[in-house]
Amino acid sequence: MTENEITEAIIGAAIEVHRALGPGLIEQPYEEALCHELHLRGLAFERQLAVSVNYKGVRLSANLRLDLIVEQRVIIDLKAKEQVTGIDKAKLRTYLHLSDRRLGLIINSTSSASSMESPASSTSSPNPIPASRPPTSMPNPLRPSASSAPLR
Repeated sequence: MTENEITEAIIGAAIEVHRALGPGLIEQPYEEALCHELHLRGLAFERQLAVSVNYKGVRLSANLRLDLIVEQRVIIDLKAKEQVTGIDKAKLRTYLHLSDRRLGLIINSTSSASSMESPASSTSSPNPIPASRPPTSMPNPLRPSASSAPLR
């Protein structure tokens, strides 16, 4: 599957979960339901994956945890809060860099219409993307693409 196909499947799964559960829950029920939906759609994923942090050649004892990584290619950072912030986007960019991945999505399930957002560059809109519209894929700016073709 291409990154675009994986992203499309993730978005469809997230929309299905939000339709069934609605807004207002904490992150864990959304994570469990999304994992079940990804499984039903035949997508491989890892949950709460530890990512080490290195500083000047020393591995720090504090590991970061990725909520989900789908098909070993797309990081999902789940949120259950009123609004996605710049810090949330910066955190996802850090996860992308530390895990050497190119693509990540922030999925916020608390709003009345579930929203998804990529950790966009300074040129993108700060507003969440409604779930009825796919987010623009945002590659990790620190890791070059395998091909020079842009993501759609």
